[in-house]
Amino acid sequence: MNSHKDTIESIGDDHVATSLETPLRKGAFAVDDDLKIELIQNHFKEIMNILGLNLDDDSLSGTPYRVAKMYVKEIFSGLNPANKPHITLFENKYQYNKMMIEKNITLYSYCEHHFLPIIGKAHVAYFSSGKVIGLSKINRLAQYYARQPQVQERLTNQIADGLKEALQSDDVAVIIDAEHLCVRSRGIKDTNSSTITASYSGKFQDVKNQMKFISLVNNGQ
Repeated sequence: MNSHKDTIESIGDDHVATSLETPLRKGAFAVDDDLKIELIQNHFKEIMNILGLNLDDDSLSGTPYRVAKMYVKEIFSGLNPANKPHITLFENKYQYNKMMIEKNITLYSYCEHHFLPIIGKAHVAYFSSGKVIGLSKINRLAQYYARQPQVQERLTNQIADGLKEALQSDDVAVIIDAEHLCVRSRGIKDTNSSTITASYSGKFQDVKNQMKFISLVNNGQ
């Protein structure tokens, strides 16, 4: 029987997702951001100390605070539902009833197994159900979900589900093409591969619409 350590190693190296939702403990938001930064700062200072770094050095002395602030206010800010962007829908006054695509949305996320970056692009499409969404809101929603420790399959589904909720429509498609630094910089150290995931709902379950979406993303025509 594999030991707990073997299980940990296997999940991390195989990039296995264990939950459709980001795993959060109860009371995750009972502590405000300022206290979180203070606590993380203290813990990260200890990590640096254990690694043997000299925290009296001018270059390193502020690192624990900078890392803590970055974690809470930037790269993991999507963990807090209070930071989810407010989405306003508008009447589709132009009666545009064809596929609407937002491509090459820049994504920066972090692998939940090693806390190393996932860097990629998201391509999103939808058919209007009578309402449209501001283009920048699509980017903001995608980036909100990216700012959590993630597995790419989950991130793809979360963006799709978030858009379906916002648009009040199931006619949504999402493709993510991303590079994982946990694959590139450690372990197998494969610097050439990328990972592609997709979610197709509603009208996008029709293969013709899927192929049209993929063609427009790849060719821009």
